[in-house]
Amino acid sequence: MTELAELSYALDTFYFLICGVLVMWMAAGFSMLEAGLVRSKNTAEILTKNIALFAIACSMYLLVGYSLMYSGDAGGVLPNLGFLIGGENSVAAVTAGGDDAPYYSQRSDFFFQVVFVATAMSIVSGAVAERMKLWAFLAFAVVMTGVIYPVSGYWTWGGGWLAELGFSDYAGSGIVHLAGAAAALAGVLVLGPRKGKYGKDGGIFAIPGANMPLATLGTFILWMGWFGFNGGSELKVSDVSSANHMAQVLVNTNAAAAGGVIAALILAKVWFRKADLTMALNGAIAGLVSITADPLSPSALGATLIGGAGGLLVVFAIIGLDKLRLDDPVGAISAHGVVGIWGVLAVPLNNDGAAFGPQIIGILGIFAWVFGASLAVWLILKAIMGVRVSDEEEYEGVDLVECGLEAYPEFTVSSLHGGGGRSSGERMAQPRMAPSPE
Repeated sequence: MTELAELSYALDTFYFLICGVLVMWMAAGFSMLEAGLVRSKNTAEILTKNIALFAIACSMYLLVGYSLMYSGDAGGVLPNLGFLIGGENSVAAVTAGGDDAPYYSQRSDFFFQVVFVATAMSIVSGAVAERMKLWAFLAFAVVMTGVIYPVSGYWTWGGGWLAELGFSDYAGSGIVHLAGAAAALAGVLVLGPRKGKYGKDGGIFAIPGANMPLATLGTFILWMGWFGFNGGSELKVSDVSSANHMAQVLVNTNAAAAGGVIAALILAKVWFRKADLTMALNGAIAGLVSITADPLSPSALGATLIGGAGGLLVVFAIIGLDKLRLDDPVGAISAHGVVGIWGVLAVPLNNDGAAFGPQIIGILGIFAWVFGASLAVWLILKAIMGVRVSDEEEYEGVDLVECGLEAYPEFTVSSLHGGGGRSSGERMAQPRMAPSPE
């Protein structure tokens, strides 16, 4: 019995760690997706943001975030303040048996959770791209990953008041994705739109990304990483029931993503008369976000339909936010926020243990806290150090301004070859009119 308990512990710990590695790989997906959807003169800066935010998230969650999220009292509102991870599980505790015996390493739990908080912060980086100061963004990342996300995480996964109320969110459509989108929305409101995005006469101009193959690669990486995101949230795999659940979760995750792509692509063709690649990419992410709140309960066909609804919703949301003059270069607020709400609301459709009341309260609670706290932090940063680059710096490109280099230097005209030393970053692509529905 002791050997079986130790073997199960080892298997569940290994499974948890590997799922965490897959979620960490999503950082590469966000980096590639965002790098593809911004203009070439802003590519190095968006990549710098993504690797720096991941490092900040890991450090802040280690120092304070993990303890904030998991050290509070059951049913509470304010978490307790603590530091670092705490002690590791002992052999005696593992082999003691009973419901209280740990079945995976404490360190593996921390590792799995820390890549989730980095995912939430990654959502913010794309929405505020091409006009935000790098260091203002990184300062916000410190607060978001160390305090804002862990507090609402404690309310839910940490056993706080939303958990006691019956709020259900298997892998984080609301806890992770809506939270990241709420923080992004607050930043977008403080920043304002990019220059040239909206005309004085109400016109909306598309600003094409520089590298669609890179954006597509990023989407496939996210798709792959999501198997760890949802699959790891089963928390164990060492018994028949858990193993079957894990398989169902992965099948449904894949089915929802496929449904999202198909639905978004068909709607784009009907609405714009074109098979819009950016909408298909956002459709994949929308399908994944849709199913994340409950990838276990639906059938595979049901998951496809849930993802398909997310794919339709993200297209309407992207167009709708543009009409509201909310400039989100990568569609993050739509794909993670609007669709995240849908994912949370879809849970009671297939899960008899969930009700709409707690789900709606959970959505409102998470959004109100993250948006309100984020808005306050953004406004403080604006007053202290400013959050937006100047018009001239935006025209030149934040790569040169913030990083002193370009992601695509082969396009630079060097003065050594008789050129005037003007870089490609100084040439702003002329925006073209966004497709209008017919």
